[in-house]
Parts: sequence; C-alpha cells; structure tokens
Amino acid sequence: MNDDVVSAASTSPEELPGAALDIAPLLLVPVVAIAMLPLVGSFPAWITLTVAGLAMGMMIFIMASGLTLVFGLMDVLNFGHGAFVAVGAYAATLVLLPLSDWTSADSLALNLSAVALAIVAAMVATGIVGWVFERLIIRPVYGQHLRQILITMGGAIVIEQLLSVIWGPDQIPLPLPQGLRGAIVMGDVAIEKYRLLAVAVGVAVFAVMFLVLNRTRIGLLIRAGVENGPMVEALGYRIRRLFVGVFVAGSALAGLGGVLWGLYREMLTASMGGEIVVMVFIVIIIGGLGSVGGCFLGALLTALVANYAGFLVPKLALASDILLMVGILLWRPAGLYAVARR
Repeated sequence: MNDDVVSAASTSPEELPGAALDIAPLLLVPVVAIAMLPLVGSFPAWITLTVAGLAMGMMIFIMASGLTLVFGLMDVLNFGHGAFVAVGAYAATLVLLPLSDWTSADSLALNLSAVALAIVAAMVATGIVGWVFERLIIRPVYGQHLRQILITMGGAIVIEQLLSVIWGPDQIPLPLPQGLRGAIVMGDVAIEKYRLLAVAVGVAVFAVMFLVLNRTRIGLLIRAGVENGPMVEALGYRIRRLFVGVFVAGSALAGLGGVLWGLYREMLTASMGGEIVVMVFIVIIIGGLGSVGGCFLGALLTALVANYAGFLVPKLALASDILLMVGILLWRPAGLYAVARR
C-alpha cells in the first residue's frame, strides 16, 4: 500500500492521464455547413450564406461571451446585458461621427483606425457602466434569481430611456467606413468586406479569451470559480473582486459587440440591445453555462442555421434558433460544453 502511495506521488504531471477531448460538438458546425450544400444547390450561394452566417455568429459570440462567464461564475441572470450592447454602439458614435473624414476617406488604414478608436471608447464606456450596474443593481440581489430578472430588466429599461434622453428618440445613422463597403468578388462568389472584418475580430476575441482562461493565473481562478466558487474563496482568494472584474470585462465585450452590431445594421436605436438579448441567452444555453468554447460553437451554429433556414424556408427562419436549442438540449440537457452546474 505504501509503495503504491509513493509511486503515485512520484508520478510526474506529464504522466498523468488528461481528460478526453469531447469532439462531437466540434463536428456540428462543419457537418451542418456541409449538409446544407446540396440543399442550397449553388456553391457560390452556399459560400455567401456560410460566410455571412460565420460573421453573424462572431458578432453574437462577442456579445454573449462576457455574459456566459458572468452567468457561469456569478450565477447572475443579467437581462440588462443587452443595454450594454446599445451603450457600446452609441458610445461609438462619439468617435465615428466626428471622424467622418476618416471613415469617408479612401484609405483603409484611416477607416480601420477610426473603427479601432470607436471600439476602445465603447469598451471603456460599457466597462464603466457595467461596474456601476454591478455595484448598484446586481450586488444586492446575489443568489436571488427572480429578483435578478426583475431588477436587471428594470435597469435595462432605465438605460434605454437614458440613451433616448441623451441622443434623442430618433434613429441615428451609423454608416460603414468607405473601405469596408462593398464585397470581394472571386468568380461567382461575393463576400462582403465587413463580414470578413467581423470574422477576424471574433476569432481574435476567442483566441485571447482562450489564452487568458487556459494559460494565465487569473484564468485558472475564473475557471475554478465557475466550478466551485466557495472552494476558491476558502483558499484565500477574494472571489468578490474576481466577480467584479469579470462583470466589467463582460460589459466591455458587450460594448465591442455593440460597435460591430451597430455598423452591421448601420442604424442605431435605444432598444437595439433588447432585440438581441434573447438570442444571446439562447447561445449561452446551447453552449453550456460558463463555457466560452461552447458559447463560440453555439453562436456559430445559431447564426448558420438561421441563415440557411432563411434561404431555404423563410417562414422557419424566426423559429430556427428555438428549434436548434430544443434539439441540442434533447441531446445534451446541460449544453454542448457545460462547466457550471446550476
């Protein structure tokens, strides 16, 4: 018995068996895309639909990624998350509209610089709003789900009304920069330039989040907090500060998503965040609570299915996300890659 204990203790970390990779959810996106090719019939149309779906999925992922961590780590049902998306989009106008000379120039570098400055402004603004929101609205109702739903929905309404008071009730145009208009044409395939930018930004955000969560100490604490918050607190770490940091980061990501979503729509309304928040929660449920990878796959699946359904069966497009969620939950009741168990 003692020999067994000594042998186990002397085993190096490299010799310890790793967790088996669950590849089934990873195959869903390529399987769905390939299965749709014969149904669409036209390869150029299929490419266009697929790239458009990937771009839409990336924007949804950016908006949902912060909330999935907040939901998984803090057990907070923040129905006010959509308001942060709107705040980010409106904050971007403070940069993009004054820099109209940059956005209307033929220089792609100036166009991207203006968008980058708008993203920074939006993330800072929504990060601050998220910090205030957590302290004033979320903190008093930790662990009280019904009150969280009611009070965060009320907070979202207040933020929407404040946006209407500050910017007015009318829609605000947010035109795409000149260099991001139009499409890249390769034979019979046309891919919009802005959609390629959205895909690039989404992949970059996912890569950064993956590295932070899996290669840094703060990421280790976040993942441990998602699985067992009381244990992390018992080890001497101030998980409350971690909560606040994650909430601010999630709010900032909503602001980034708001900029991309606003430029995609090219028109802003105070209620634009509320229109997307249901989709965000569907993506989080499909992906699994607290799982960034699951959220990524869920966003891509939801957007692709909606695009294909809109092309093949337009009347089914509005219900496609609900049907997808039902199908996924019948297969995996906890989501694709569930981390938090509630």
